[in-house]
Amino acid sequence: MKCRHCDTPLALSLIDLGSAPPSNAYLNAARLHQPELWYPLRVLVCESCWLAQTEDFARADELFAGDYAYFSSYSTSWLAHARRYVADMTRRLNLGAASQVVEVAANDGYLLRYVRDAGIPCYGIEPTTSTAAAARALGLEIVERFFGTALARELAGAGRQADLIAANNVLAHVPDINDFVAGFALLLKPGGVATFEFPHLLRLLAESQFDTIYHEHYSYLSLTSVTRIFAANGLRVFDVDELTTHGGSLRVFAQRAHGPHPIAPAVAAMLDCEDRAGLTRRDAYLELQARAETIKNDLLRFLIDCHDRGERVAAYGAAAKGNTLLNFAGVRADLLPWVVDRNPHKQGQYLPGSRIPIVGEDRLWAQRPDHVLILPWNLRDEVGTQLAAIRDWGGRFVTAVPELAVW
Repeated sequence: MKCRHCDTPLALSLIDLGSAPPSNAYLNAARLHQPELWYPLRVLVCESCWLAQTEDFARADELFAGDYAYFSSYSTSWLAHARRYVADMTRRLNLGAASQVVEVAANDGYLLRYVRDAGIPCYGIEPTTSTAAAARALGLEIVERFFGTALARELAGAGRQADLIAANNVLAHVPDINDFVAGFALLLKPGGVATFEFPHLLRLLAESQFDTIYHEHYSYLSLTSVTRIFAANGLRVFDVDELTTHGGSLRVFAQRAHGPHPIAPAVAAMLDCEDRAGLTRRDAYLELQARAETIKNDLLRFLIDCHDRGERVAAYGAAAKGNTLLNFAGVRADLLPWVVDRNPHKQGQYLPGSRIPIVGEDRLWAQRPDHVLILPWNLRDEVGTQLAAIRDWGGRFVTAVPELAVW
């Protein structure tokens, strides 16, 4: 395999998680009687541009199909994050009624609703029919297409260029990262700004966040790799912020290659931080495999011990990262009989691979398990607050990443 950005042959392995079905390919009852398609799940690192990337097996149209089940609006903390983003960008960029805001990967309208409510013209680009329909139900305009240079040229030619393009948690999801990034340079106005948020590879390595690896994530990104990819495709990074979202993310600010914004000191500081952490040397990528196997074994040991003691364990959050963890560990419904999720689009379905049933929160209060395993560990505080009442019967919370914790 060659690097999807710079075409360098890939030889450095970050991690091999065996094989798994796509992490958002939830099953209905009928599909329980059919075979599932599993793909190898392995990440390689380019030693030229330092882009970490999955091996190519699954196509984007297979992973982001019309019944895609990830809806952003079911996380209260993510909605609050989106609201703050809109307020901050409105102030920073002086956005108003004469501006145009575009969101690439608009999902269910979780962010654009706040742009519209601020009186700023906007539209979204979202290829999955299920989430696009939810956004339209809010009265938002959605272009239901995959984004790239072809669509960018079409929109720009129709006078729909943007003062601000938001791209939250999508840069990692695109197989042709060069075409995707080049589209932003075309769709931005000459003085426009694009912001990209993505989980930071530095945090993945430092905190053993291997469960954030799944087929829908084609790339695992550092500022080092992003600045090189952007520069090759007509964009220049001029600022960067560290965020706490998704276990530690970056928000990168970019403009056209000759845009008006000066480069902030934060850019050089973050590049230096990544260099000091070893992200431009192969040794930094050699330890994740062993740490992932330790996490897997500790979780299995905990679940088996609970089973042998007659203690009941349930899970919370039918998240993609949870599916990576459970399938890597080989956990099935005998050790984890059900998982709660607030998203009604997931309830009544089954996790891919493990085939654990997804239920509503009422099951939690009716059956009162001894332990609740929080699969989206990045929402640990939010979920702990929502479900604090489990302590009334002596219930305890559990997370497996970055190490097993029971509290």
